[in-house]
Amino acid sequence: MPLADSVQIQQFPCLNDNFGLLIHEPQSKTTIAIDVPDAMPYKKELQDRGWTLTHILVTHHHWDHVQGIGDLKTGTNAVVIGPELSRDKIEGMSKGVEDGDKVLCGPLEVQAIGTPGHTLDQISWYFPQLNMAHTGDTLFALGCGRVFEGDKEMMWSSLSKLKRMLPDETTIYCGHEYTLANALFALRVEPENQDLRARAAVIEALRSDQLPTLPTTMKLEEATNPFLRADQPSLKAALGMTGKSDAAVFAEIRTRKDNA
Repeated sequence: MPLADSVQIQQFPCLNDNFGLLIHEPQSKTTIAIDVPDAMPYKKELQDRGWTLTHILVTHHHWDHVQGIGDLKTGTNAVVIGPELSRDKIEGMSKGVEDGDKVLCGPLEVQAIGTPGHTLDQISWYFPQLNMAHTGDTLFALGCGRVFEGDKEMMWSSLSKLKRMLPDETTIYCGHEYTLANALFALRVEPENQDLRARAAVIEALRSDQLPTLPTTMKLEEATNPFLRADQPSLKAALGMTGKSDAAVFAEIRTRKDNA
């Protein structure tokens, strides 16, 4: 059986609007947590499934992604891997990585893609064997993270990097359930995008039933996410910014979202 067919991925809510994520490879009994907003939901998921935590991958140092690490790690030999830039900010970190580094979690190869902008230390984790990635607070469904520590040009560079590096079929997980608000904003930016209009209707139905809108895919995001589409002539025209640089268009969209 191909590795991707045997791996189990469990997404679940944490805090108000965060997501927790566990990745389990049954043959090696490898179980990976990505970020730990709150230890208790992770403990429950692990206990319910009989999984033993082996690794924690960290996307960035913000409290709502790391505050549960110490508690969750207690009583396990889990290896905590995160951005080297924030080694002193992340409790219990065992190994630091930088852009382009590759690590093995059991049989799973994971590539660290540096995607600064939201924070300077932000890492997106790519699992090529699984055709999946976790983009932390860089790329959201129909959105992107606020720019806190970097600048807008840096954030556009990071999003462009994900577009280059991640194949269309890549399944995308991220840190938060912000999709409905993102969809309403995206429709104001590009109201004639028919793919976006159709997707917004699906999202509204999911959220009315309190169902998650994630995961998404790179192909879907490239077709509908205005923050990824700042290089598209149709979106530039919709904003009255034909001829402007991609970075300038992204900055305009991000500024409008910040002020929305």
